[in-house]
Order: sequence, then structure tokens, then C-alpha cells
Amino acid sequence: MTAPQPSPRINPDRLWQSLMDLAAIGATELGGVRRLALTDLDRQGRDLVRAWLHHAGCRILVDAIGNLFAIRPGAREADPVGIGSHIDTQPSGGKFDGNYGVLAGLEVIRALNDAAITTDRPIAVAVWTNEEGSRFTPVMMGSGVYAGAFSLEHCLARTDLEGVSVAQALAQIGYAGSDTAPRFAAFFEPHIEQGPILEAEHITIGAVEGALGQRWFDLELVGQDAHAGPTPLAMRRDALVGAAQVITQVRRIAAQYPHNARGTVGQLLVSPNSRNVIPGRVRLTIDLRNAQADTLAAMVDDIRACISRIAADERLEAHLTEVVHFEPCHFDPHWVSRIEALARAAGQSVRRIASGAGHDAVYVGKTCPAAMIFVPCEGGISHNEIENAEPGHLAAGAQVLLEAVLEAAGRTATPH
Repeated sequence: MTAPQPSPRINPDRLWQSLMDLAAIGATELGGVRRLALTDLDRQGRDLVRAWLHHAGCRILVDAIGNLFAIRPGAREADPVGIGSHIDTQPSGGKFDGNYGVLAGLEVIRALNDAAITTDRPIAVAVWTNEEGSRFTPVMMGSGVYAGAFSLEHCLARTDLEGVSVAQALAQIGYAGSDTAPRFAAFFEPHIEQGPILEAEHITIGAVEGALGQRWFDLELVGQDAHAGPTPLAMRRDALVGAAQVITQVRRIAAQYPHNARGTVGQLLVSPNSRNVIPGRVRLTIDLRNAQADTLAAMVDDIRACISRIAADERLEAHLTEVVHFEPCHFDPHWVSRIEALARAAGQSVRRIASGAGHDAVYVGKTCPAAMIFVPCEGGISHNEIENAEPGHLAAGAQVLLEAVLEAAGRTATPH
């Protein structure tokens, strides 16, 4: 009779140490990480992760947009089961955003090696290029090219503020690849929540049902600069007064609509920005999000109507330009349910949750069944140097990931 194979287990200390070792590359004085996409620090981070994965027995591929794929062989030639995220950070980023998803994938590979388990399908760990969009736009560039959302040519031609193109930067750091990217049988992205819900509810695992759709706008309101003293209120064309009303309406819309509605004005540029001059021009950003496409469209119609009314009332010109449009993403129902069940089987608290942020899995999910696993982050804070997560939560999420990947890839009776 064949003896039962050992159950593979995540090594929490090894996972944590890998995260800390990677965080040392680009470490900031406040305990965060600044490792912008396609800089030399990004190269150093990629080289370290690549070496770890190669040492774990993976074959390394790099495609034309610089996405890195590390493939652990399976018992047969087949599309691999993918795991991954990104290692580029915000200018004042943290240790876990993205990095956890990549290094949890590495830890899955190492745990399978430790248990001498061969999977039926190969397993691939993906490091996606320029997810953050801090240096180059668009955001989620590597996974977007992979999924066909952007053309390779368009993205290679994008430049940073210094005029350096993506193509030039890839060549400079040695990651201008030519390999064909693998297609996945399924894809999993573990991630810190980047919000406060799991921590507030004392829940360890979030089975992510989908990601909110996003529509971003740039709005310019144009009135008339005028002296603050002699100009009566009734004769003013105050662009900042108009902007204030728009901000209030964005907040109202976010509070009024269902399906996890969000609305944010994150940037405000006032001209001439002088104490005693009525502002004649204001530029602001509008970020609307929702889990349902029709509700998101209704929110957009609402804010357009509000802007038209406010501009007429305040005698302003209004120029609204849409700059981002992501439809809501719904992850594979089977794998959402399985992640929920696997977490419960492991004795972990779990709830279904929606992601308010964009992730590489949103694009990859257009090409194969995809799902995400969330774990709490301290205070719900991310995109910040004080971003933090508990080692036990990170290990628990990685263990659920391991079980899901093993189920998707299948295990054979032949030791690896």
C-alpha cells in the first residue's frame, strides 16, 4: 500500500525573512521601501527574487515588457498554475504591498520542495512589471500587456518625468526579455487588504470576490481672476467655489449609491493661488469606484450633471476628461468558494470581501480563472512607509494559497 504523502507546510519564519531581505533593497529611514519600477533598485530586487526562484528549481523566463516568470516543472507538460504580484513600490511605499504576493509564491515552491511533492501541472510565480504606475503610466502595465489591455508598443514608448522610456529603462536594468509568457490554467494573487475591514472584524482571510470598477477624471474649472476686495460676490466667477461644490457632490454620490461606492477628490491645483485673488482656474481629480458597472455608470452620469449645473450657476467653463476606465472585476466563483472553504478547513476565520484597489489579478483574470487572497494590514494602511502586517496572518494566507495551488495543479505520487 502506498504511504500517504506528507502535507506541505509554509515555513512562517522563512517567509518573513524573505520579506525583510527584499525590503532592505530600497529601504527608507521610516521603515518603508522606495523601489520604483525599472530603476536600479528594482533590478536589485528582481535579481534577488530571481536567484531565490532559480535556486528553488525554477526555470526563468522574461517577456518583452519585463514580466518575470519562474516555472517549477510538473509531471506533465501543461499550462501552469500561476501565483504572483509585483515588487515595484510607491515612492513612499511599504514592505508588503505586492511583495507579499510574489514571496508567498516563492514560499509555496519551497514548501513543495521541502515535502518532495511533484504536482501534475507546473507552477509559475509571476513578477509583473510596473504595477504601481509611480514612474510610468499606465498602472498595472505588465499584467495589462500580458492580458492584451495595452499594446506592447504603446507601453514600451511611455516615458517618465525625465524622458526615459520603458524600453530604455528595461534595457538599462537588463530585463528587456524576449521569452514567450506562459498562459495559466488558473492564477492566484495573495495580497494585504490595503483597507481596514479584516482587521476591524478580527478576520484573518479575505476571499476576494472581485475588484471595484474605477473611472478617473481630470476636471478643469475656468472662471476669472479678480481682486478679492473690490469684486462683489454676485459678480464673481470663482473657480474654487465651483470646485468646492463638486467635491461635496463627489462625497454625496459615494455615500448615496450602493455596491461599495467610493468617490474621492485627491488632487486640487488652484491658480493663481494668491491670498487676495479670486481663483480663476482650478484643476482637480475625481476618482469614482463601484462593484457594479451599471451603478458606476450612473455615478458618472450624476457627477457630469452636477458639474454642468455648478458651472452654469457659477458662470464657469468646465472641461471634464476621463483618464482611467476599469470595469468591475468578478473573480472566478469556483476559486472564491474554494479559498473560503480551504480557509475554514484550516481553522482560519474568513469572509468574502471586495477589493477597492486595482491588482494584477484583475487583468490576468481576463485570460484564465483567477482569485485573490487577502490578509489584514495594520490600521488598514498601505501605500505608506508604516504599512505593516502580522507574520502569523501572512503565513496563514500563504498556507491557504498553498492548498489552493495544490488543488489546482494536482499532486502526483512521484516525489519531486
